[in-house]
Amino acid sequence: MHPEEQMNFTERRKYLAVMSRRYQKASPRERSALLNEMEAVTGLHRKSLIRLMNSPLSPQRKPRRTERGPIYGPDVRSAVLLIAQALDYPSAERLQPVRVDMAFHLAQHGQLDGKPHLLTSLGAMSVSTVRRILEKAPRDKPRPVPPARNRKPALLEGIPTGRIPFNIGQPGHLEVDLVHHCGLKASGEYVLTLQLVDVATGWVELWAVLGRSYRVMEDAFRQVLRRIPFPIRELHPDNNSAFFNAHLLRFWAEVLPAVVISCSRPYRKNDNRFVEERNPFLVRSWIGDDRLDTRAQTILLNRIYERLWIYAHLFLPVMRIREKVQIPIGEGKFRTRRVYDPARPPLERLEETGAVPPQRWERLRRLRDATNPLQLRQEMYDLIEQLFSLPGAVPGVTENIFETLNLPSGLPEELLAPVTLSFDRRPRSGNIII
Repeated sequence: MHPEEQMNFTERRKYLAVMSRRYQKASPRERSALLNEMEAVTGLHRKSLIRLMNSPLSPQRKPRRTERGPIYGPDVRSAVLLIAQALDYPSAERLQPVRVDMAFHLAQHGQLDGKPHLLTSLGAMSVSTVRRILEKAPRDKPRPVPPARNRKPALLEGIPTGRIPFNIGQPGHLEVDLVHHCGLKASGEYVLTLQLVDVATGWVELWAVLGRSYRVMEDAFRQVLRRIPFPIRELHPDNNSAFFNAHLLRFWAEVLPAVVISCSRPYRKNDNRFVEERNPFLVRSWIGDDRLDTRAQTILLNRIYERLWIYAHLFLPVMRIREKVQIPIGEGKFRTRRVYDPARPPLERLEETGAVPPQRWERLRRLRDATNPLQLRQEMYDLIEQLFSLPGAVPGVTENIFETLNLPSGLPEELLAPVTLSFDRRPRSGNIII
């Protein structure tokens, strides 16, 4: 039934009161036909209609003795919206499990008044109430852009293909992808984001590169390898030639000799489903779809990603698939129902695995306690506005990619692993023409 054709409560009761008189005088066969008619008109379940037909009906709603007021006051609703703002407005299912912990955290940073009754109300709030409150919050997410198909390179011979199981327990199995910032035209050289997603914990690494040459790809991998706090067991990109070329395969063999290199099957983007999900969730929702194609934009985008590294891993709750249940819907047919675990930041999932050395783990915890998520989020938005204000590349003017290499990290040095960087900044062979 179209929403405009639905009856309100009073109209439905008047209609059922008239039909009840016909129902009482009808034969069993006629009653069945009347129930079919009432079911189509009102949209109510057949059992509900039978119960109403066998009970006295009043055309008017019985007035309440005392009107029910709102359970949660404006201070509680404002707290939910503030917590949602700090986490960049996640869904109710992702926000509900972490709302009390985030209220404590914001109270420590002076952003929220941590009164006992406020925390008690937040703890008792259902996910449906959280969803109704979030409906008043602004939600504006750009649509994801499907990645282009890539042909299978010859170097893929001997590389295992397939997908990483969703229920793998150990961290270190990373899906790899490139997100293109080319705007409406993919011609020329432009900025891309290298993205690595850990299947077990949802840990995400982002690094911006200008073009897809071996020089910038090796530098990007060296940068993210310094920041990943757990051992890497597998790299699983798609079959893009930016990943599978003789130079990068040699680099992986030298730097990560014990790591398994696998790839997804051609034209099967669901083989990299976890990293594909993160493209709209982290990159597109923050950076959008505009074209980025200069050295200055690349450097500033990496400054944004350094703050997003702290924000996404230490605060943003994500849900992971716990199991898949096959529900029969007919003869030989089944429907897959995905069961998710409670939403938690990747840092909490990583804590359960025990894969991070205690010293490095304690540094991450101290960083979380010392970080104000509202302030960090505002810093990222300010940098994004600055990124959009930068001019694009001028046709015929070269951009030196060597100035985007070996950039010093903006993260605390105690969070980084010691990885040797061996690039120079020679401008002669690194110029690209935009």
